[in-house]
Amino acid sequence: MIYDLELISVGKTYSDGTVAVSDFDLKVEKGEFVAFLGPSGCGKSTTLRMIAGFEDITNGEVMMMNRNVTHLPAEKRPTSMIFQNYALFPHMTVRQNIGFGLEVKGLPRAERDRKVERILDMFDLTAVADRKADRLSGGQRQRIALARGLVVEPEILLLDEPLGALDANLRRIIQNELKLLQRELGITFIFVTHAQSEALGLSDRVVVMSNGVVEQISAPKELYRRPATPFVADFIGANTLIEGRSLPSEGGFARLDTPLGALAGVGAPEATLAVIPAEAFRLSPQGTAGEICLPATVTGRQIVGATGYFRMQLADQREIRIETHAERALGLDAGASVTLALDPASVTMIAG
Repeated sequence: MIYDLELISVGKTYSDGTVAVSDFDLKVEKGEFVAFLGPSGCGKSTTLRMIAGFEDITNGEVMMMNRNVTHLPAEKRPTSMIFQNYALFPHMTVRQNIGFGLEVKGLPRAERDRKVERILDMFDLTAVADRKADRLSGGQRQRIALARGLVVEPEILLLDEPLGALDANLRRIIQNELKLLQRELGITFIFVTHAQSEALGLSDRVVVMSNGVVEQISAPKELYRRPATPFVADFIGANTLIEGRSLPSEGGFARLDTPLGALAGVGAPEATLAVIPAEAFRLSPQGTAGEICLPATVTGRQIVGATGYFRMQLADQREIRIETHAERALGLDAGASVTLALDPASVTMIAG
């Protein structure tokens, strides 16, 4: 199979010995939307720059459409990159900014104008086409950056935290537009972000990185429900992590002996860490057959719209967070004693 992008043991080590990225392997099919997610300094932007050709790699290979582009300069690669600060030319008009890449490629004027006019219309920028880019709003500048990246018709669009400078409302609007645009054009998107909501909401697959190492590559739902490493379990969502000693499996579930008693969940028999999502806990008087029941005391609560956020203290004195429907929060004030019920199928067991 020919992949749009394939990274084969790609790594980056700086001259002082600092390892920025270590043995990164990835295969991306045509039209996929893949997000690189992780904390600052984890290596996600460095990886994107190596894909783009803006950063030399220390080891490994970068393949695009079955062609080795490892040592190919950026301008020779079938990619286009959009940066967080948009990198627009303030002295140029919107039209000139969008057409700049085509001019560099040496396209004839008539063809260049035709492509620019088409994409101006696609991004609803025709009315401001002759205005200077620095006179426009953040949302308009974002659209200009996207238009400039797409007008050169790349096989792969690389986006380095392109929504980071936008306010929350505008960010949500552009997120929706971005997803629709990617589906419409069928172009492969590689998207770097530190925002979980963007990665989980926009992408087909998420690559979670930590300290230059790939921790997990999964579809968003799988990543959220079944973290593969302690880092992912702690980084994604709002999970409770409970360590324990492995017990014999029972009823198809892995089991742990913990300070809270025996816990069961989905995972390998040798697992030593139970991962419980905040929304998996159910407030129940006594639980039902097959559920795990944990006594707890309410230590705090907050109601936001239809969701109730609780802080609970368990029997071993640890404090955890849970989420439930606001109606179930009625009458549960600090100091109230409750029973938290868990379906073992919602618990993930991993090696600690």
